[in-house]
Amino acid sequence: MDPIVMAAGTALVTAMATDAWEQVRARVAALWGRFGPDQEKTVEVELTEVRDQVLAARRDHDAETEQALAGEWRVRLARLLKQDPQLAVELRSVLDEVLAPAVPAADRDRIKSIVMNATAHDESRIYQSGGDMRITE
Repeated sequence: MDPIVMAAGTALVTAMATDAWEQVRARVAALWGRFGPDQEKTVEVELTEVRDQVLAARRDHDAETEQALAGEWRVRLARLLKQDPQLAVELRSVLDEVLAPAVPAADRDRIKSIVMNATAHDESRIYQSGGDMRITE
């Protein structure tokens, strides 16, 4: 799954429980608005319903439900980008401008996005890591 989608889905659900909720809902629903105003309104309603679930999960200390909801929105965002790959740029903008800043500092490590590219030629080797790496050769 696209790293932007992974980060945005997690940040979206986390941001639902913040004061930035109205702005988050509007910007995310606007992504679906590219396919018509009915789509945008439907997603706004769905986001509001999911927010209620997130708030209940937080109240009940139910991290599993919150993770499941984030997974659901990752899948939905992935489908959206499959319909229109050009939306990836706008989704990245929403992530950077609205979602990530809305997430409390303690939760920001859950929305990391790492993109790595490498090209090897002949007998060269490439080692890439998004975290700790240990090479023993």
